[in-house]
Amino acid sequence: MTINEISRPVCVLGLGLIGGSLLRALKERNVPAYGFNRSPSATRAASAEGYDVSSDLEHTLHRAEADNALIVLATPMPAIGALLESLDTHAPSCGFTDVVSVKGEVYDLVRARGMHDRYVGGHPMAGTANSGWDASYPTLFERAVWVVTFDHALDTDEPVSDAWIKLWIDVVHMATAVGAEVIPARVHQHDAAVARVSHLPHILAEALAIVGDNGGALSLSLAAGSFRDGTRVAGSAPSLVRAMCETNHAALLDALDECLSLLHDARAHLAEPSPSLEELIDNGYRSRIRFEARSGLNAAQSVSPTKISNRPVFRLNPGAENWINQLIQAENLGARIEVF
Repeated sequence: MTINEISRPVCVLGLGLIGGSLLRALKERNVPAYGFNRSPSATRAASAEGYDVSSDLEHTLHRAEADNALIVLATPMPAIGALLESLDTHAPSCGFTDVVSVKGEVYDLVRARGMHDRYVGGHPMAGTANSGWDASYPTLFERAVWVVTFDHALDTDEPVSDAWIKLWIDVVHMATAVGAEVIPARVHQHDAAVARVSHLPHILAEALAIVGDNGGALSLSLAAGSFRDGTRVAGSAPSLVRAMCETNHAALLDALDECLSLLHDARAHLAEPSPSLEELIDNGYRSRIRFEARSGLNAAQSVSPTKISNRPVFRLNPGAENWINQLIQAENLGARIEVF
């Protein structure tokens, strides 16, 4: 097996922006893959473009079971519970992963059904404000981070099975095959982090969009790059934003309280006889520079000319002694991993 080669076909359930982009990317890399989408119109559109898709979930799951496929749950969070029930009934032997932006809630649903020994969580940190099959494209994941979880290895008193390790490796290989950089994380650490860098930005974008709109026609006519970029994710489908933010409400509350504290301090400083935002702006500038240094981006670029980021890298051998401790160390450093 060569690097990034997946040992089984991939079955993608849900062909929206993320699932559709994954199916496109896998096909471009000649990975055997097929998909399901409940919308017949999206299925027809994907089929017309030459993709192997179906709107029959039961048929797709029976096929996946026969293929011992890696199943990817690529639907919004509210549909995950029902999908797990269908997997348990129609594809009881298949390993599976997901691309949901909240990991704790998914893991709870998986454990409640006793399916944790064939599950590895995933979350590609990629997306646009658009949704649906028509919005998907095969290069979405290039240089993006793809979080892969490993809680099952810590939640059992027994050594994890070879089958679970092989599943974990296949999830990593799938992510790297489509151009992503894999960072390991446990579910609760993941949810706390994305509350700060993904879900809070949605809340702030919605608020900024409302404040700008309340300024009337002149404000909207004068709005330029900073307003456009700051409100970009406010153009996302409201149902998807609500699902991710409300499901991660506990971690999001902590991040929001921290942000509100900074904003209240800024307001107090603006109300002083000699207004000054020096502390907020200087600290924000330094924080942005640290992000640019780690991601490989700079203020003038949306895509770095370098092929990979500046994140530290860990090379590990899954199943070897101390490999889980290596994952925890990589998580603490925000390091990407390579599997050999």
